[in-house]
Amino acid sequence: MANENLSVWTSIPFWRRSAAWVTGFASILLIWLTFDTLGQISMGNDADLKAGTTKRVPGPTVINYKITYEMSKKRGHEVPVIGEKEAFFGKSDYSEKEARALLHLGKLTSQAKNCMDCHTLLGNGAYYAPDLTKAWIDPAWSKTGPMMAMTGKSTREEAMAEFLMHPSTYPTHARMMPELGITAEEAKGLVAFLKHMSSIDTNGFPRNFGKEEGSTNAQ
Repeated sequence: MANENLSVWTSIPFWRRSAAWVTGFASILLIWLTFDTLGQISMGNDADLKAGTTKRVPGPTVINYKITYEMSKKRGHEVPVIGEKEAFFGKSDYSEKEARALLHLGKLTSQAKNCMDCHTLLGNGAYYAPDLTKAWIDPAWSKTGPMMAMTGKSTREEAMAEFLMHPSTYPTHARMMPELGITAEEAKGLVAFLKHMSSIDTNGFPRNFGKEEGSTNAQ
């Protein structure tokens, strides 16, 4: 019987070689993406901020700087913009050690108080209460917003801390925040944590927090 000419598409060795090549390429691509992602999400440091180097996750001393959330014409969505130095609870020269300790306290407090049972942080959590990812730059806490006047405070951080300590005193939504027994130091850490979180480049998520008076379009 004469040998038949079989199509390459029915050749078992062809598909075995193809599977090996695809698997090898996918593995290399996955390894490259893993290292690239680690570089993208690694926290920066104080030297980066002083040099004006943009990091997706700025260093902890970003609490020493003004943060806005502005539309980028190039990227087509809002991005965090780190500006000039500004006081945070009356101080604008937190060391990296001090700032890191504050953020650590704030993160632990958010976990201990189960904030994500009601709120969303960086895409994780619940939707019962407002998303906190960019809470620091929510216009409601600006000088022209209602929260400073309501709490009787003159700075954003003091107004936020006061609200966190005594939420039932300042009803803002039909779904009121419960009293969680947050201390003054815990509130300070939480506000630092929220400020740092607002500086993280989340590719425009969540939207519409760049509407404060004086905001400009970022390049």
